[in-house]
Amino acid sequence: MSEHRRKPPQPQGGGRAAARRAQSAPSGRRAAPQGTTGAASGSQGAGGEERPYGGRAEARRAAQRNGGGRRRGAEAQGPGPGGPGGPGRGRGRNVAPGRKRLIDYPRAGKDGVARWLPSWKLVTGLFIGFIGSLVAVAGVGYALVSIPDVAKTANAQNNVFYWSDGTPMVATGGEVNRQIIGYAEIPKEMRYAVISQENKTFETDSGVDPKGIARAVFNMARGGQTQGGSTITQQYVKNAMLDDQSQTISRKFKEIFVSIKVGASVPKDQIMAGYLNSAYYGRGAYGIQAASRAYFNKDASALNPGECAFLAAMLKGAAYYDPAGATFLDPAATPEANSRRAEAQMQDTLNKMVQYGHLSAEARAKYTKLPKVQNPRSNSRLSGQVGYLVDLAKSYLINNSNITANDLQRGGYSIYTTFDKKKVNQLEAAVKNVQKGNIKPQQRPNTDKYVQFGGASVDPSTGAIKAIYGGDDATKHFTNNADQTGAQVGSTFKPFVLAAAMSWGKRNPDLGESQAQDERTIVSPDSLYSGQNKLKIKEYNGAFWKNEKGEEWLQTNDGGESVGAPPNYNIDLREAMRLSVNSAYVQLGMDVGLDKVKDAALSAGILKTSLASANYPSFSIGTSDPSAIRMAGAYATFAASGQQNEPFSVTKVTNRDGTVFEHKAKPKDAFTSKVADNVTDVLRTVVDKGTGTAAQLPGREVAGKTGTTDGNKSAWFVGYTPQLSTAIGMFRLDDNEKNKSRQFLEMYGTGGQKKIHGASFPAEIWHDYMAQALQGQPAKDFPTPEPIGEVVNDTPSPSVTPTPTPSVTPSPTPTPTPSQSLLSPSPSPSDSCGNFDWNCGNDNGGANGGADAGSTGGVTPSPTESDGTGTTRGNGNGNGGFFGAPNG
Repeated sequence: MSEHRRKPPQPQGGGRAAARRAQSAPSGRRAAPQGTTGAASGSQGAGGEERPYGGRAEARRAAQRNGGGRRRGAEAQGPGPGGPGGPGRGRGRNVAPGRKRLIDYPRAGKDGVARWLPSWKLVTGLFIGFIGSLVAVAGVGYALVSIPDVAKTANAQNNVFYWSDGTPMVATGGEVNRQIIGYAEIPKEMRYAVISQENKTFETDSGVDPKGIARAVFNMARGGQTQGGSTITQQYVKNAMLDDQSQTISRKFKEIFVSIKVGASVPKDQIMAGYLNSAYYGRGAYGIQAASRAYFNKDASALNPGECAFLAAMLKGAAYYDPAGATFLDPAATPEANSRRAEAQMQDTLNKMVQYGHLSAEARAKYTKLPKVQNPRSNSRLSGQVGYLVDLAKSYLINNSNITANDLQRGGYSIYTTFDKKKVNQLEAAVKNVQKGNIKPQQRPNTDKYVQFGGASVDPSTGAIKAIYGGDDATKHFTNNADQTGAQVGSTFKPFVLAAAMSWGKRNPDLGESQAQDERTIVSPDSLYSGQNKLKIKEYNGAFWKNEKGEEWLQTNDGGESVGAPPNYNIDLREAMRLSVNSAYVQLGMDVGLDKVKDAALSAGILKTSLASANYPSFSIGTSDPSAIRMAGAYATFAASGQQNEPFSVTKVTNRDGTVFEHKAKPKDAFTSKVADNVTDVLRTVVDKGTGTAAQLPGREVAGKTGTTDGNKSAWFVGYTPQLSTAIGMFRLDDNEKNKSRQFLEMYGTGGQKKIHGASFPAEIWHDYMAQALQGQPAKDFPTPEPIGEVVNDTPSPSVTPTPTPSVTPSPTPTPTPSQSLLSPSPSPSDSCGNFDWNCGNDNGGANGGADAGSTGGVTPSPTESDGTGTTRGNGNGNGGFFGAPNG
């Protein structure tokens, strides 16, 4: 190829345009490629050459063109900013050297990780700026806050409780019982009790605890509570800031600024007096003077060191330290448990006072027991049943809403309850009438003293608690007998066994355990079981049940009588329920499986925490201790054809901001209607012609069950109509003794009767109340049950010839049952049995295989073959209340 046709080599510093510009340069030399010197693009070179461009604007445009895509490869080769090692490398963008940024980040002139590591200058500058900002914010915050005056703290408001019809029931719960006293009137032992227990450096510290503050902020950031680690100064500030009790970061910082200002400018004696005059001690008492009156009925100046240490314990949370208990807030806050906690805390405070030199060992030795405290109910408006109703409503809110106990104490709420005023009064009158006419503690102190009643009434369609009877008077008797008491329910538990048999069925004895669980036979109420007294109870596979000692279980019937036709004493389950025959239902429970019996009770609405051990055959006949509220609610599940509604006591709550809580119904399908309606049909037999005839209501269909426990220590009647379910319990319990062992006492001879059954006083109270409560409501019939299951064990003994007879209650298809003439007759009434004891001897819910309400808290060995006695299960532990534990 000729020379003049050869393409000239392209300079590395640019493209064709650069070549042309180089050829036209005045010097006759080609311009050096951009970037081959350290100068910026378009500037004068080091050799003093003139700019090849017409002006700065043209130079900038040229530089921009040179930064384009076609020049990137060439630029990348230069040692300048766009070349290897330059900060603009590979980015198509150049940064002029010497042109500094305010914050050099990412760092110029650095490669790799170093490019992203901030310099020490940057870190130092940011730190100084941050600290300066904090100082500025703190200065502004400190200047803006003011020192609180405890005398001007916001007053709490009353809560107004309403009956179900919207009329006011009582205004209470938010009273401020406060009387401010001077520092000189506060005993030094009270001051040092608080210092020793809460803030031993109070007299020398600055008023804030940095570690405690950091911990509180960290807890808040995680969504937790802020308490813990505060000084007495901070607690005083918190108490005085009642106008803002929100648990937020801004609230906590405001509290910190106020605490710093108070610590720096307020004398320590004034802070201490302010704290003790503003703190809450429980029982509606704010301040040491009100607390001294509430607990000891004396002025604060007269408190002794033991009483001071006791009141210091109340500052930690009176709900868990007040010896009167607060089971309406937490089932674990029983009088016994609270007394133990209060005594331990009091003794620890006294020990610390000696340790820190605030009390002599000689003076401390005088106070080794809890001081005697007075009646906790100072509000006369809470007398009668109202106090129990208020406690129940508050408990429900605390456990089922975002409203806390502290919120309720500050008040300002309108609380609309489910309680029917007329029904509450009618239930109380029914109990009082029976009590007044039959229970004579003055005449029969050995049998009639300490007799107590409890009751509850629930709407089956909603679960709304319409009425309760908690005891004689809420200002005198502090345990709500409608809630958890520890009294066992006896044979009123048997319907859950029948429901389990019709829901899951009995296991096949010819199969292994795993197969037997899957292949079951649904049990008809017409199935036959033995009513023999001292029946040897078997496993589902036919092997005799034995306890851990190898002892067999002999199930006795009340009165020691066999029921049914000998020699096998076969009796159908309907008759066994009617006459409350224990042996038949204990064996049925073993065939079905006690785990399924437990599941049936839970499905009906019984709380797990109130159930006894399901490892013993007597579980089927009521060794558990649910509350009257829960028993009424569980039977309401049968009344509602298997739909379970949780019992509730509050429909809605409002305050100045509007509605803050509203009950939402959450019905559950506990049983099929076929199962529930058949249980109801069998329980109608009990009332029509069984142990519960005292509960009959002329013109109304009634279903129910009696229950009596081993040792005759409690008696129940639980029954229902389609519109209302009610449970009545009766027991003897001295819960006012200093020895809080909660020993249930026998009721032989109580009320002048040889033995108390569910058919006696409980059924009478139930009848009298329900007759009044249902006045004006139309009589409704229960649904007609559909046939269910198979008749099991239907092979009679050789000596028995069954005679087909209609079912005791109407059913779609009459089913054959053993002839009544083949059954052992039930006992006839006698004077010794009492007016309502028509079937005494056949209604022992925990009979000799049942549980004795003791205090051991465990299960004793099972009965031997000769004695027929049962297990012993501890009660009174507070578990299984109406709403259960923060944890139920």
